Amino acid sequence: MGATTPAAALPAFDPTADVFLAQASRPVGLDDVDVASLDPYLRSLLVIDGTVTRFIEAYWLEPVEVRRIAQEELRLGQPEPWLGLAAGDPAIRRRVLLVGAGSGRFFAWADTLIAAARLGPDVRRGLERDGGGLGRILIDTAAETRREGLWFGREQAPARPAEVAALCRGPLLARSYRVVCDGQPLMQITERFPL
Repeated sequence: MGATTPAAALPAFDPTADVFLAQASRPVGLDDVDVASLDPYLRSLLVIDGTVTRFIEAYWLEPVEVRRIAQEELRLGQPEPWLGLAAGDPAIRRRVLLVGAGSGRFFAWADTLIAAARLGPDVRRGLERDGGGLGRILIDTAAETRREGLWFGREQAPARPAEVAALCRGPLLARSYRVVCDGQPLMQITERFPL
């Protein structure tokens, strides 16, 4: 039987080490996070690359309601390098809340910027329907996608839509990632979870 190394002697494992491509370029206002000090639920949300809504439902054993609080088509005022978009390109900005369908508990809010010209018709129709998270829309339309983590951090007092401020006033754990479809970035999503 081989000898084992005591846990204290092992190097610290960081589950975010290979997940976020641009952590060093994270936006101003995001503070460092000691990943090891997060509870397992938040640590899992930070690195999950599947549908967040389904994970939350499984963890809390409660259906999650996706409440769309804003969705607008616009022309970009400045380039969006992580989406490969130039100023003036068409985009869709979508904001949703994730709340417990029975408890009303606030789980998260997401702010998404979508490259409108790259949307397939099925995904566009899914966006036009009220309710339903983006992960579910992509699954339902059989879009082949992958996610690339960009950065994460702790937000002390971010600007929040009134609907979010009514449910959560404390600090948030934020993560940003992009969804790539057919080799091109399709959307950049920033999700925020109460700490």
